[in-house]
Amino acid sequence: MKKTYKISREPEILKPDLCVIGAGSAGLSVASIAASFGASVVLVEKHRMGGECLNVGCVPSKALLAAAHRAQRVRDAARLGIGTGEGPVIDFGRVRRHVRDVVSAIAPMDSAERYRAMGVQVIKAEASFTDARTVAADGKVIKARRFVVASGSRPAIPTIPGLDQVPYLTNDTIFDLEERPEHLIVIGGGAVGVELAQAYRRLGSEVTIVEAGERLLGREDPEMAAVIARALRREGAVLKLGLSVERVEPRDDGRVAVVLAGGERAIEGSHLLVAAGRQATLEGLNLKAAGIRADSTGILVGRNLKTSNRKVYAIGDCVGGEETSGRFTHVANHQAGLVIRNALFGLPATPSEAIPRVVYTDPELAAVGLDEEAARAAGRPFRILRWAFADNDRARAEGTTQGHVKAIVTPRGRILGCTIVGPGAGELIMPWVMAVSRGLKASDLAGLVYPYPTLSEATRSAAVEFLKPATQNPWLRRLIGLVRRLG
Repeated sequence: MKKTYKISREPEILKPDLCVIGAGSAGLSVASIAASFGASVVLVEKHRMGGECLNVGCVPSKALLAAAHRAQRVRDAARLGIGTGEGPVIDFGRVRRHVRDVVSAIAPMDSAERYRAMGVQVIKAEASFTDARTVAADGKVIKARRFVVASGSRPAIPTIPGLDQVPYLTNDTIFDLEERPEHLIVIGGGAVGVELAQAYRRLGSEVTIVEAGERLLGREDPEMAAVIARALRREGAVLKLGLSVERVEPRDDGRVAVVLAGGERAIEGSHLLVAAGRQATLEGLNLKAAGIRADSTGILVGRNLKTSNRKVYAIGDCVGGEETSGRFTHVANHQAGLVIRNALFGLPATPSEAIPRVVYTDPELAAVGLDEEAARAAGRPFRILRWAFADNDRARAEGTTQGHVKAIVTPRGRILGCTIVGPGAGELIMPWVMAVSRGLKASDLAGLVYPYPTLSEATRSAAVEFLKPATQNPWLRRLIGLVRRLG
């Protein structure tokens, strides 16, 4: 009788310079930069290339907002003397195709094929640490010189009685809707909640936002956030602020009822969107085996983005602690550059403090550095410089006068921060970002030459406000008088 022998195959062992876990914005940035320098890179992704930003976040939401903003322009055209009949005709199916077409057009830039062409070894599987220096994925053992965890985040689902008994949407699923909601109830008044609320309101849905806090956009300057709240109310959105959700109930007709605390009447809608923030995706990574510390907010890192395991970095949405307030694609890309700087070249990697953030409503809200509340909490003397878009000639000409520029400066004029709410705020914030980053003064921005008429003149006008008190200085006036007599 012939004996049969079982052939056991040894797992393939990979020894790259970098192993990147997660192919969202953060991981892709690290992989592409490292590969461009000739480093060997293994990239492991268990789900979709491009991560949250491409598939269910920044890209589809901005495509949806673009359609919604166009619809609102049609409604507003009458104010400029342009007849539009009964308003925009919205084909939600075509809007949905537009969103998908935008994602599809960008997807090849984030594809596995493109990264393999760069020389990156892409593994489509779940990654799990087996010890402090080893990751297992798809039957392969990866012993990299350095690891970068960029596993991203997912929607945070609050504990609300009855929520598991009703169908609800998150930003991961709302872009799959085939029909426009009749009445969309949004739980959460943060950036995602207000952006999607305004988009669907402009596309013809009734919209109600429920926010437990006393105001929308709780992390932003209250004065500036109030401009967004007024814009939403003016467009017909209903805001329920300072009210928590007691429970959620299904109705026999398929609708959803949201019961609010405090005896408020229940809100009934056709669709429910949960926009209560995001939480780090850490399941399956087996961080404990690698000696990587994490808490309920995510992976804990030092200022150089290293974890408690000195061979492992963490960047992007999976980072916890104070960094959770900066879960943006541009932050992830910035962190990727810092990791490359430290991991490949051994150079210091200190994150910038001049990180802008933008809420893409209409009007937009953009901010960098300290706002008024933060400056007061810091106990340092400061001045506030303002300029309203109502006093900007271009904004007047285009009928987009909501909002203003609000800058925080030291008594000597050094710029500590700025918040802008108004048309194109996300673009207009950049001179202020540079000013905060480089320690510039208001006089530096005031001294630039701005084209007329442009919205950018609001930056100059706000900066010039710092110089105005000097015109009342008696010694300066005497000097001017002396020069006038001599000349």
